[in-house]
Amino acid sequence: MNASGIPERLGLTSVGLEPFFDEHHRRLAERLEEVAERLMADDRDASGIAAAMGEELGLYPHLVPQACGGAASDWPDDPTRVDVRSLVLIREALGFAHPQADAIFAVQGLGSYPIAVQGNAEQRARWLPDVVTGRRIAAFALTEPEAGSDVASLRCEALPDGDGFRLRGEKTLISNVPIADHYVVFANADPEKGRKGISAFVVQAEAPGLEVEPLGMSIDHPVGSLLLDDCPVGRDSLLGEVGDGFKLAMRTLDTFRISVGAAANGMATAALEDTLDHVTTRRQFGAPLAAQQIVQAYLAEMATELDAGRLMVARAAYAKDRLEGRHSAEVAMAKLVATEGAQRIIDKAVQLHGGRGVLSGTRVEALYRDIRPLRIYEGTTEIQKLIISRALLDAR
Repeated sequence: MNASGIPERLGLTSVGLEPFFDEHHRRLAERLEEVAERLMADDRDASGIAAAMGEELGLYPHLVPQACGGAASDWPDDPTRVDVRSLVLIREALGFAHPQADAIFAVQGLGSYPIAVQGNAEQRARWLPDVVTGRRIAAFALTEPEAGSDVASLRCEALPDGDGFRLRGEKTLISNVPIADHYVVFANADPEKGRKGISAFVVQAEAPGLEVEPLGMSIDHPVGSLLLDDCPVGRDSLLGEVGDGFKLAMRTLDTFRISVGAAANGMATAALEDTLDHVTTRRQFGAPLAAQQIVQAYLAEMATELDAGRLMVARAAYAKDRLEGRHSAEVAMAKLVATEGAQRIIDKAVQLHGGRGVLSGTRVEALYRDIRPLRIYEGTTEIQKLIISRALLDAR
């Protein structure tokens, strides 16, 4: 596997990506080749896959800052920094090999990073060691039936109750339901202040007053709703102070958003690999499909879009790790280009497979469903365009 985490057997160049990665990233990429092969042959359910990515495959330490017991990094004493380039390598490999594992891995990060960033020493020691090993699966409970892209409008409330709070409301489209052991739940402890009242709480899955309801999806992805009916939580479950939740949610999404583009690149690579196999072996009109110029044009478009997505993701990840500032516009551009491009690549893959491309059980058919949510979660394509345009206008 090369420095980008893409299997070299594809014959796609990685020229131009090397400067964005360091030697420890190259070692990680080599290890991810074995991880990808093992996951491609793994038929365990969501719980089994989630557990496997802990001590068995050793992936979860990369989701937690080194200062909180995670993988070694350039910031050993900073509890707010994870190595974003490692995240994109891992998610590209997981997107290629096992999209369900990729989704679980991503949410393990979203549901643990807020504890690292905003939690005190006791909270970090209580929750994060088991996250690293995979003995604890995390989830990130932000979205509500009436609050998706407009996070500030969430209605879930945190009502003061003695030394703690009672959570009341509903969360929906929450990944890792029902396999999660805890949820980072965002609720408003002072609704009159709007988003300035939003606060974050760590809630155990078995907490009284918390009911989980799995939701069916068109892909293999554990997701569901949370019903919070006066769910009691102690003040020791509050991350930071009342009102810290909105900024914490945005910081978490901003850190992990770039890795969504990496997962899309991995899925697009899988589709391109299968397509190359198909068009070079499938014969029509007395010759392989690959001999047709229109097919060659499709392949060229697919490879070019994939290369563009990989370059933009690598650049944005490098900026997050090595340069000052948030680089939200670069991250938004990378997510937009990679996810939208992957959708087009996989669509072409289905088209070039013909009728076989829509048969249940084929990889390109599954990828056609797997790729679609990536254009929505952690900021829709439309939200990415707003981020980019605002950055342009603010620079005037």
